[in-house]
Amino acid sequence: MLTKLKIRYILAFVIAAIATITPIAIGQNWMPAEAQNSPKTISLQSAGLQLQEVAQGTYALIASTDFPPTSPDVAIANGGIVIGSDSVLVIDPFQSTDLAGLMISTVKSLTDKPIKYVLNTHYHFDHTGGNVAFVSQNIPVFGRGVIREYIQSGRGDTGKVTPPTVIINSQTDIWLGDRQVRIDRVDGHSAGTDLVAYVPDAKVLFTGDMVFNQRIPYTADSDLRQWQGSLYRLIAVYPEAKVVPGHGNVTDVTGLQAQQAYFNWLERQALEWKSQILTKEQVLEKFAKVPDAYKDFKFKAIYPLNLESAYEQFTRSEIIPLIP
Repeated sequence: MLTKLKIRYILAFVIAAIATITPIAIGQNWMPAEAQNSPKTISLQSAGLQLQEVAQGTYALIASTDFPPTSPDVAIANGGIVIGSDSVLVIDPFQSTDLAGLMISTVKSLTDKPIKYVLNTHYHFDHTGGNVAFVSQNIPVFGRGVIREYIQSGRGDTGKVTPPTVIINSQTDIWLGDRQVRIDRVDGHSAGTDLVAYVPDAKVLFTGDMVFNQRIPYTADSDLRQWQGSLYRLIAVYPEAKVVPGHGNVTDVTGLQAQQAYFNWLERQALEWKSQILTKEQVLEKFAKVPDAYKDFKFKAIYPLNLESAYEQFTRSEIIPLIP
């Protein structure tokens, strides 16, 4: 059942992968925000979120769920809130209008300053499904590259998502009064739509899905070598930063290093497969078990997808770089 793994979007993939062991139905339980009938009142607790002050005026909303979530009202990804002297930046407004509404009410509980900007760290539905709640209030939503085209074409089940309204394709500083937030492009996770956000005065880095902390990463539309290169750069540029990942608990440079080490390990595995002249089907069958080193990670249903991505990208590469 997990041998094909061609589904590009993380929710659709995981739900399909474990459909035989969960009562959650694929379909309207996971319909994008505009398809929901009416907003519901939900709490941080019921959404599986924990609000953490990472630094003064800089907050993370940390999602604790594994796959599959017990409800569409449970947040899958992390969100961020950065409060400046006169306004607020929201990062990744979850997968629905209801959860975006929870983000808005959380901001209001922290400050009376208005939300000025919203950032999508990439196009995946669990980070963009709540955009409509902000676009409807004429709040600019930032994204990168072909994110609008991907969403408008329905890539990864995003067809009913509202796309960003402002495109950033180079390093950009935004100001929340006297507080600076630097938005920068990275590559490797989501086909040219990845962005990170750094708050210099707080030394906090929001990485989006460049980091899955203690989670198996989603790799369906990734370029693993680009991802490795981006991680090396983030490690070098932000060695002292507190790191808010796209999924998992707040970490620091060790979280970046752990993500890099995972990909380096996966590459070494793939080169072994290449030396043994294994087929992809043999790899998926023989190495289906999550190794002991990652047995406590969440999102383990995605692991076979990692094997397939490694096989496709590493064993078939003509140029094999040295692995540090």
